[in-house]
Amino acid sequence: MSNKRRFSDGFLQVITYGSALFTLVILSLIIGYVVTHGVRLLNKDLITNNYLAVNYIAGFDDQTALCNCPADQNYPDDVYYSEVWGLALKDDIDLLGKNIVVVYDVHENSPLNDMVNKGVSDQRLSLGVNYSIIRIAYDDRPSSLSRYGSEIMIQELNEMDHIRELEFTTSGGGIRGSIITTFYLIFITLIIALPIGVGAAIYLNEYAKKNRFTQLVRSLIETLTGVPSIIYGLMGLAVFVPFIVRITDATGGNILSGAMTLAVILMPVVIRTTEESLKVVPDDYRYASLALGASKTQTTFKVILPNAFPGILTATLLAIGRIIGESAALVFAIGTAIKDEVSLTGQSTSLAVHIWSMMSDEPANIDLSTTIALIILIIVLTLNISIKFVTRNFRRKYGVNL
Repeated sequence: MSNKRRFSDGFLQVITYGSALFTLVILSLIIGYVVTHGVRLLNKDLITNNYLAVNYIAGFDDQTALCNCPADQNYPDDVYYSEVWGLALKDDIDLLGKNIVVVYDVHENSPLNDMVNKGVSDQRLSLGVNYSIIRIAYDDRPSSLSRYGSEIMIQELNEMDHIRELEFTTSGGGIRGSIITTFYLIFITLIIALPIGVGAAIYLNEYAKKNRFTQLVRSLIETLTGVPSIIYGLMGLAVFVPFIVRITDATGGNILSGAMTLAVILMPVVIRTTEESLKVVPDDYRYASLALGASKTQTTFKVILPNAFPGILTATLLAIGRIIGESAALVFAIGTAIKDEVSLTGQSTSLAVHIWSMMSDEPANIDLSTTIALIILIIVLTLNISIKFVTRNFRRKYGVNL
């Protein structure tokens, strides 16, 4: 081998390994950033709580009796207790990453257990554990505000024997609705895209004649995989949203129109991946099945498809990953309103669109966005491992070895 050839091969290897290393470093930095910044807010409440908090404004009866109750337990050092009102508060960080004052404990004899509702309802109010205190208003002095912290709020509260108003809120900032919406989108989209995509792949690979028309169809399918997703979103807004509005009680973008839009986006990926998995099945399997008297249909569905099943699972995994990560198309096809009550014909947001909404705030909520991104990575990783496990067991059970 000449020195010139060696130099050329060495240069190409350096470029190859260098590009791979650069990609690995960038990917590691991104994942590291998401993990280090997102793990701080990752907890059970974020996943199970509603996004929208409920605010209450409470007042007190004219003859409200003070508690004057000594603490009935030993509180941690960061918890401050008011004997006058029987209330224990502490500083905390909400699910959106903001500093708040939360209720740690309310004494059973505290007047805060029975307050007048100054809202539209006549129902009496009771202050509960983990509620957030926004402000405490008095008659003859400035209000106690949560931004000054729990210690100052308790000090000011101990000096007062009457409260004019108490504003508090339930826990909010959770992503329960977005998680439910994401799983709805995955389920409905796969129901639409997989049968059509797998069926089209079977036809193109097993039944269609090899001519210019089928080559044109394959070229068009490959072209569709490169169309920007925002174009599909415009199509969903112009076609699927009016269609769903016409046949259901929907009034705008909804989960059904979003799933139909995603199905169109995913079908080229499913078709191409499934067709490639069918191509790698040896032709000897087909010839042997036909030689034993099986029909073309029996050969396809009882011999070819089982052997191509790992590839179909791969197509499913790619589809699920695209569904979870898609945002541009869903902004048009489903909307950006973060909802806690999820319905198939109502607006909602997936996890990816939830990130888009958080980053659109002023200022952008980077901490919560990275936490949701971390949850997406965990879901995709879990699905990936699950599908690999199913594929391995399938190969063992049916002796598939491709």
